[in-house]
Amino acid sequence: MSDDKRVYLFDTTLRDGAQTQGVDFGVPDKIAIAKALDELGLDYIEGGWPGANPTDDAFFAEPPALKKAKLVAFGMTRRPGRSAENDPGLAGIVNSKAEAVCMVGKAWDFHVKTALEIELEENLRMIGDSVAFAGSRKDEVMYDAEHFFDGFKDNRDFALACLKSALDAGARWVVLCDTNGGTLPGEVSEIVAEVAKTFPGGRIGIHCHNDTENAVANSLAAVDAGARQVQGTLNGLGERCGNANIVSLIPSFKLKTDYETGIGEEQLSHLTHVSRLLDERLNRAPNRHQPYVGQSAFAHKGGLHVSAVEKDPRTYEHIEPSLVGNQRNIVVSDQAGRSNILARFREIGLDLPADDKRVNRLLEEVKALEAQGYAYDGAEASFELLARRSLGEVPKYFALERFRIMDDRRTNARGELVIESEATVTVEVAGELLHEVASGNGPVNALDVALRKALLRAYPQLEGTHLTDYKVRILTPQGGTDAVTRVMIESADKDGARWTTLGVSPNIIGASFTALEDSYAWKLFRVGATPPKAA
Repeated sequence: MSDDKRVYLFDTTLRDGAQTQGVDFGVPDKIAIAKALDELGLDYIEGGWPGANPTDDAFFAEPPALKKAKLVAFGMTRRPGRSAENDPGLAGIVNSKAEAVCMVGKAWDFHVKTALEIELEENLRMIGDSVAFAGSRKDEVMYDAEHFFDGFKDNRDFALACLKSALDAGARWVVLCDTNGGTLPGEVSEIVAEVAKTFPGGRIGIHCHNDTENAVANSLAAVDAGARQVQGTLNGLGERCGNANIVSLIPSFKLKTDYETGIGEEQLSHLTHVSRLLDERLNRAPNRHQPYVGQSAFAHKGGLHVSAVEKDPRTYEHIEPSLVGNQRNIVVSDQAGRSNILARFREIGLDLPADDKRVNRLLEEVKALEAQGYAYDGAEASFELLARRSLGEVPKYFALERFRIMDDRRTNARGELVIESEATVTVEVAGELLHEVASGNGPVNALDVALRKALLRAYPQLEGTHLTDYKVRILTPQGGTDAVTRVMIESADKDGARWTTLGVSPNIIGASFTALEDSYAWKLFRVGATPPKAA
């Protein structure tokens, strides 16, 4: 791999993407997304800002084990008037379990004078001191030059001096940030080229916001001009108009240029899945028209387009859809699905020939379920159960006979208004009916506790298994209180394994039970449990 052509991909979904209005990642979300990004082949994953909020603190306290990517902690350079060693903000990032740190600091003299109200030389010392201190504690340090392009246009020498201060102190990367997204590709190209002449050697990064709809174009232009690290977010998340969409950048580099990334062909074929997994974690519908991965990205409606595509897809398709894990959708003759099903089979360890009749049957079943509202991109455990059940590999561990849930709204002894939930569950295991009652914090928690109590009597392997995240999405909002709901549940066990299941029903409790049922069945299958023999 040529060092001159190697581009390093830095994902900041979990930090910059979390600034999106309406987006609120929980710790389970962060863990699931970080693992998906790592499997996709990203070089760096920015996990958040240790010390900024309880969620990020909890994430960095027990970060996921990454196979390839470096976990990055974000923070700020030291405050004016403090030493780097005594700055509490720096302490949070250097004491985190992240391998690398990325620190933002001013690069625009206007901000230094008006926002920080300090001398320009003090800002340079803040950058250098912070980078040197972090470098003594971490493997890799990056300096994110805030508002670099605005600063360069106002005071070229000072903006470059900020970069030099970081590089002289040992920074691996200096990242040029178009913080307000107002720079156009031509300007980006010219400025990055000047920076690359001043600081050669592949140590320049680019971080673009999308306020002029140019974040992806600006990132590509920056690389052509000499940048070798590119920062972006999944599906372009970010404050205001978002960040550079790394889902578009990855295939653009891989399929449209001779630049090299750490992402292979097999990993690239999972791109659509990872994009939609994010949307499922956020409980929102994917953008059908998103380039490369949207459901309509390779859709062709009847007429001349369909005829031309059927003769040669290159007529109206710039790439083969399966390269990014997407599919062609011709409205009058759906050709989609088989390659996706086979790819998902390989992910779970099933290797079936393409002409196996069972593949067709499962494809039809998946399509029928998706028509009802099921979406398996964010629920791998439910998909695996569906696939393996169709092959007859999953035993019938238990069967629901009935459940009943009661909510009691009352005033307790302290005079406080409380609502208590109680669930009664009866399940059949090997001919024996197991009956349990449990209370919980809400009806789903009560149902979960009662079901687990019943199953533990037959399957001690479930000890320590518990629900960690619960999401509901209304699929038919026009239905009002009669709407169809999709429930996604994330579960974990005492060994730290996590998995996600889902259920769909007009009854939210029914959908929740389906997801819980899959959760416990998947765990039992994974540990190789066998149903007890009937008495």
